[in-house]
Amino acid sequence: MAFGFGGAIAARSSVAPLRWFGKGYIAIVRGVPDIAFFLFFVIALDQGIEYLRHKVLCPGWDQPVRQGSDFLVCAQAKMPLGTSPQWVHETYGFALAVLTFAIVFGAFAANVLYGAMRAVPRAQVETAEAYGMTRRQTFWRITVPQMWVYALPGLGNLWMVLIKATPLLFLLGVEDIVYWARELGAAKTARFSDYPHPDWRMWYFLALLVFYLCFTRVSEVVLARLMRHLSHGQATAAGEAMRRTAT
Repeated sequence: MAFGFGGAIAARSSVAPLRWFGKGYIAIVRGVPDIAFFLFFVIALDQGIEYLRHKVLCPGWDQPVRQGSDFLVCAQAKMPLGTSPQWVHETYGFALAVLTFAIVFGAFAANVLYGAMRAVPRAQVETAEAYGMTRRQTFWRITVPQMWVYALPGLGNLWMVLIKATPLLFLLGVEDIVYWARELGAAKTARFSDYPHPDWRMWYFLALLVFYLCFTRVSEVVLARLMRHLSHGQATAAGEAMRRTAT
């Protein structure tokens, strides 16, 4: 949501370079397949961090960092360090995954919020300006409170897609729930060779199916209640329907 809100505000900016950046971010990230972005961005980000650390911590390094397809930096520049405990490696990988998900789905959220901001009736903004509100006050007191009614359906759909996209974490080495279902259900695995059993993956994936359906249902209930709360008193189709029901 932070990336989405920032991208939407940038796309609406009156400053041309900032507006180009916001619209470019939305268009480029939405146009690139998620799996390609995951494979490219995370590797590039990880190598970029290590390269900056390499320049600072190892100024006397006399070998090229790029050696064919290999990316070699000094041991002090590794992220995380080879001597770090396992939980540090797992936390670092998870943080990269969260950042990548935020950037990818933030672009979709930015597009939804940008459209919601434009959907707020212009008369509301003009009335605020007529009362002497500044542009900033109008945005935060009029546009933002009313835009959520228009944005929530799109954000709800985006949340559902995000739930189903979490198995992409295996591309980053993060062991998600789908990974463990495959690992625990297989007949023979490297981790659990001491506990042989038949192939139970079908039952594990069936349990995953039920889990995702329940999670989706809970999300629908929460989103519906949130929609009713946000529609209360709003001059929108949803708010009008609530007023007719109440009368």
